[in-house]
Amino acid sequence: MKPQLLKVSKDVVDSFSARQDTLPDVNNRWHYHPEVELVYFKKGKGTQFIGDSISPFQMGDIVLVGSNLPHYWQFDNIFFQKHADIATDVSVVHFNENFWGNLFLNLPENISIRTTLERSKRGLHIRSPFGKDIGCLIEKIITAEGTRKIILLMEVLIAICECGKSSLLASIGFQNNFQESEKDRINAIYNYSIANFKKQITLEEIAEIANISPNSFCKFFKSRSRKTYSQFINEIRVGQACKLLIDNKLNIKEICDESGFNNFSSFHKHFKQIKGKTPLSYQKSFLGSDK
Repeated sequence: MKPQLLKVSKDVVDSFSARQDTLPDVNNRWHYHPEVELVYFKKGKGTQFIGDSISPFQMGDIVLVGSNLPHYWQFDNIFFQKHADIATDVSVVHFNENFWGNLFLNLPENISIRTTLERSKRGLHIRSPFGKDIGCLIEKIITAEGTRKIILLMEVLIAICECGKSSLLASIGFQNNFQESEKDRINAIYNYSIANFKKQITLEEIAEIANISPNSFCKFFKSRSRKTYSQFINEIRVGQACKLLIDNKLNIKEICDESGFNNFSSFHKHFKQIKGKTPLSYQKSFLGSDK
């Protein structure tokens, strides 16, 4: 599928950019850029699309996205409603891999930084609470000045390497080989699917959104994403189920219904296919690691 090439704005006095976002709709579209992106979700949760990976993100999570790896974060609907006690708070850093010079990463002392950036080409995800200290460092980057700002970024990349709790997101064979002209069509497919995954979306319905015939849609989607649309929509539903399992506020039957599955058998089958474990096993492993 075709992401949009995003031009990252830079301050003329800084070698890389760092900012705080408090709105849930900043760059919430399928896009990519040559800069590496470092994100700390201090407040907010939703679904993230990194390469060909679909998974939930939670408050306290950290994500490192490598150069030209397509990505898209969709916050849950509640963050778009007017609630005094619900807000987003996200720290975002963009930097070029070689902004510190072409020879810097090849220095033997910088193997940790080099390793982290190499792994980021598939996207790295550190879940809360393991990235709490790293998140604090990322926040400091935003307000730091001078050499201290660069040192903090180096400390973050080293800490990610040493954390031992990061997971890779995109599959090893994922390639960004999209055409620029397709970005609007892909955005329409993504946005409609995210808004309507709880109901049964027919082939004719989604093909109309993409403005192509049903037969052409199947070929188009499979050639761009390496998966069928049914697989894609089920991954979105399983991602929603993961968020609800982590929240631990609903029972399994309620989670099945809220995730858009017709019945528990289908829910159990697709969840295990995508996550490699049953819904209850996933919940126990996650909640157990959060203690």
